[in-house]
Amino acid sequence: MGEGLLTSGSLPVPWFAVVPYLNFRCCLPYILELPESGVNYLYSSHGLLLAPKGMTIKMMVTLNLTNFNPDYFILAGIPGLEQFYIWIGIPFCTIYLVALAGNSILLYLIVMDRSLHKPMFFFLSMLTSTDLILCTTCVPKTLGIFWLKAHEITFPGCLTQLFFLHFSFFVDSAILLGMAFDRYMAICSPLRYTSVLTPRTIVKIMVGLVGRSFSVILPVVFLVKRLPFCRTHLIPHTYCEHIGVARLACADISINIWYGFAVPLMTIISDLILIGISYTLILRAVFHLPSIDARQKALSTCGSHISVILIFYTPAMFSALTHRFGHNIPHTFHIMFANLYVAIPPALNPIIYGVKTKQIRDKVILLFLSKGMQ
Repeated sequence: MGEGLLTSGSLPVPWFAVVPYLNFRCCLPYILELPESGVNYLYSSHGLLLAPKGMTIKMMVTLNLTNFNPDYFILAGIPGLEQFYIWIGIPFCTIYLVALAGNSILLYLIVMDRSLHKPMFFFLSMLTSTDLILCTTCVPKTLGIFWLKAHEITFPGCLTQLFFLHFSFFVDSAILLGMAFDRYMAICSPLRYTSVLTPRTIVKIMVGLVGRSFSVILPVVFLVKRLPFCRTHLIPHTYCEHIGVARLACADISINIWYGFAVPLMTIISDLILIGISYTLILRAVFHLPSIDARQKALSTCGSHISVILIFYTPAMFSALTHRFGHNIPHTFHIMFANLYVAIPPALNPIIYGVKTKQIRDKVILLFLSKGMQ
C-alpha cells in the first residue's frame, strides 16, 4: 500500500490533545490549545503551526503505511481457560514428548538400518521429519504461554511460525500422496516397482513434493508482511496462522482471504482425489487376487497408511467445516482443537507404523533389547 490521504475536515479546537489511535509509528499531527496563551498549536513532524484561539483548523494528514509492521504480537492463548493453563499444559507436554521420541526413533532406524532403505521407508522418513517440524513449530510456544506466561512473539518470529506451520501441513499432505503412489506401484505393478521407484526417482519426487509446498506457502508470508498493523496486536490464539494474523490488519485483506482459501483448498483436494484414485485401483487389484491370504497380506501393507490418512485429513475437514458452518461453537473449542491437531497426529503416526509394520516393529524391539542387554 502506498501513501494515502486522510482528511479530517474542520475541527473546532477543544482544550485537549487530539491523539491519534494509531501508535507512534504513524506520524500524525495533533492539536493542542494552551489556555493561558489563547493560541492553538498544530504540532506535526513538519513543524509547529500557530492559529488564533477559536479558529477552526483544517487538517490533512498523510499516512505512510508502506511498511508499517509491528515489533511484536501478543498471543492470547485459550480465552476463558487461563486458570487451567498449568493442568492443560501437562497432557500437551506429554503428547509432544511422545511425538519427539517416536519420530526420532523411527527416523534413526530408517537412517541407520540398510534393510529399511526402501521407497516406502524413505517416504516414511520424510513424514516423520515433517511431523517433527509441525509439532515443534507450535507446541513449545503453547507450553510457554501456559506455564511461563510468554505471550509475546516478535513479528519475524510470527512469520516464521506461520510459514513452517502451513508448510509442514502441505508437505504432510504431499507425502501421503507419494506414499499412496508407492503402495499403488507395489500392489498393482509389483514387477515394475523397483525399476520405477529407483533412488534417483524417489529423490526427484521428494524435491517435487517439498518444492510444491514451498511455492504454495511462500507467497503467504509476503501477503502478511505487506499489511499495515495499526490496530490491536492481540492474536486470539496460541500460535500464528495466516488468516488469524491478517484479520488484525487495518487494510483490505481480500487477497489474503482468497489465496488462503482457494489455493490450499485446490492443493489438498487434488491430493485427496489422487489418493482416492490410487486406493480405488489398489482395492480393485486386491479383490482380483485368487488367494484370500494374498488379499489379507496386500491389505495389511496399506493398513497403516490408511490409518495415517484418516488421522491427518479427518480433523482437517472437521476443522474447516466447523469454521465455516459452526458459528455457535465457542471460540475456545476451535483453539483447543487446533492445538490438538498439531500435536496428536505427529504423536500417533510413529505408534501406528511401529505397531502395524512388522519390519519396524521388529527393529524397535531389537533396538530396545540390545540397549537393555548392554
